[in-house]
Amino acid sequence: MFQPVNDPQAYEAQLAVKLAGFRKDFAAFGLPEPAVFRSAPVHYRQRAEFRIWHEADGIHYAMFDPAEPKRPVLMETFPVAAESICDLMPRLKAAITARPELKRRIFQVNFLATLSGEMLVTLLYHRALDAAWETAARELAAELGVLVIGRSLKQKIVLERDWLLERLTVNGRPLSYQQIEGAFSQPNAGMNQHMLGWACRQAEELGGDLMELYCGNGNFTVALAPHFGRVLATEMSKSSVRAAHHNLQTNDIDNVTMVRMAAEEISDAMARVRPFTRLKDVDLDSYRFSTLFVDPPRAGLDDNTLQFARGFDSILYISCNPQTLRDNVAALIDTHEIAASAVFDQFPWTHHLECGLLLNRRAA
Repeated sequence: MFQPVNDPQAYEAQLAVKLAGFRKDFAAFGLPEPAVFRSAPVHYRQRAEFRIWHEADGIHYAMFDPAEPKRPVLMETFPVAAESICDLMPRLKAAITARPELKRRIFQVNFLATLSGEMLVTLLYHRALDAAWETAARELAAELGVLVIGRSLKQKIVLERDWLLERLTVNGRPLSYQQIEGAFSQPNAGMNQHMLGWACRQAEELGGDLMELYCGNGNFTVALAPHFGRVLATEMSKSSVRAAHHNLQTNDIDNVTMVRMAAEEISDAMARVRPFTRLKDVDLDSYRFSTLFVDPPRAGLDDNTLQFARGFDSILYISCNPQTLRDNVAALIDTHEIAASAVFDQFPWTHHLECGLLLNRRAA
């Protein structure tokens, strides 16, 4: 695994290794030259989680190396985290240390930052939280100008709200997103803007209607919707569905229908295998789907979803795992060919690489 350093030449070297691997993995499929999107080499992560290590009367931020899971790596700062997180870390530690009610049995701190300037801090404890904790936490929030949430076993105390408002710019278009504490959000906001912009550019000439699986909080839905006649988007998480509805309304998107369904359920519904109550108000026959958009978990698409994908003229695929993406492309290559590709260095200094493909149906 690469180690974080602030050296432009070293950054290009680590990216070149990942890019060479991507080209090699997909060479057999006639891969077009990928568009390459570079991350900032430092201060690129909007999310960070630290264990709290108690030593004598003090506390320290800590992480653990999987090779030595019992030995903490103590740290005062974290260069890959957003500058706002790095700036807050020492001030938060001092404020917690000065308040016994906040310090007692705390074991973890989670940071969620945004490009909009909002910050949410979650404090996790091995004890029940009471009124004294809440009073001290409110003082902390006011002192540092952040939102604060307290968590312990079967307990969650939200002092103001459990979400942030993020603002992104995609191909010159301003977008707003509600990001909920504990729910998935893209950790590298700068790279997220690149991914959204690339996906929108691929969608410009596709036309028709869009089917989206795994839509989450509507991160891609909001950006892609104006490029299609109508959109049917699916997601299983209740909190993500609520956030997606909020984000669609906030961004004045009115051509999207959200349904809380799994990928295998929507494929069954489209094939008329069985009816679903959640689709009783959706006229599937009225859609003219041209494109399937997917941004699946690391495991990629299962066999049923791959079979479902074959029915679309275009498949716009964002992947956080090139290996499962390669397997999925291998299963689709007899019906579809790669028309465009991109790599997004969302996690510099690691072996991870986010990538995107546009697959179009082969001519008969």
